[in-house]
Amino acid sequence: MPGQAEPVSVRQHEPERVIKLKRPGRWASYVLILIFAALAIQSVATNPNFGWPVVGEYFMSPRVLDGLLNTLQLTVIAMVLGVVLGVVLAVMRLSSNPALQGAAGLYIWFFRGTPIFVQLLFWGYISALYPLLSLGVPGGPTLFAMDTNSLITPVIAAILGLGLNEAAYMAEIVRAGIVSVGKGQAEAAHALGMSNMRALRRIVLPQAMSVIVPPTANNAISMLKTTSLVSVLSFPELLYATQLIYAENFQTIPLLITASIWYLIVTSVMTVGQYYTERHYGRSTRDQSKGMLRRILELQKRRGTNDAAAGRRI
Repeated sequence: MPGQAEPVSVRQHEPERVIKLKRPGRWASYVLILIFAALAIQSVATNPNFGWPVVGEYFMSPRVLDGLLNTLQLTVIAMVLGVVLGVVLAVMRLSSNPALQGAAGLYIWFFRGTPIFVQLLFWGYISALYPLLSLGVPGGPTLFAMDTNSLITPVIAAILGLGLNEAAYMAEIVRAGIVSVGKGQAEAAHALGMSNMRALRRIVLPQAMSVIVPPTANNAISMLKTTSLVSVLSFPELLYATQLIYAENFQTIPLLITASIWYLIVTSVMTVGQYYTERHYGRSTRDQSKGMLRRILELQKRRGTNDAAAGRRI
């Protein structure tokens, strides 16, 4: 009939049929990976040369656990030294003082340019260069003197070798994090009456953490594994502890597998901690940025009000 709306076709309201894209290559890759994984597991599990009974026997051995504890302690101490000194070096690199910039740059150049294994050897044999460490007045009496081997023990040599080397890399990580924060943030902090150090501590570094944390966590995991190099100093960390055991029973491969499993366990735990730490600092950085923006807007609003009041007085 004229003027009557035509009925809308039911087909127009039917949802369109979605055809899923077939990916035969993806399923084929899954099958191949599963096949190779099954073959690898079967080979490792059934090969008697791996010595799995020996691995089970020494996995919770007190000597191995003591070595693991020494590895964890060395990792923490070396990372703390590296982070603290790295922050100082980063601030020196960003300083307007050419002397501080040059000193920090020279330190980073040297410790990043030489292998850490060589640095550990130098610290281990430091007594060949300086048999006696002394402190005194130039041209005057000696105030303090001590045998180098008594002061630079294997554990001290390991801490210095790992920590000082780590500081060079942490300096660049921290510097990159600070540079990633816009200069406007520091300028706004100065406008609020903050000093340079307070602005760095309260405004810049918290926002730079989202850039600093991921590579720092990676360095910590790398540090855990790098501690195995200090076995050359006869420090009883995890690898050296297993070396002492297989020097007695000649079960080299099973003991190396034992150490590797412990390294995998600890690095897996550290990786999980890295994930949650990055998520925490990512969220706190966003909150910090919002809070800083509110303070800047409030400052601008107060300045606008003061300017308007001054204009009315004029």
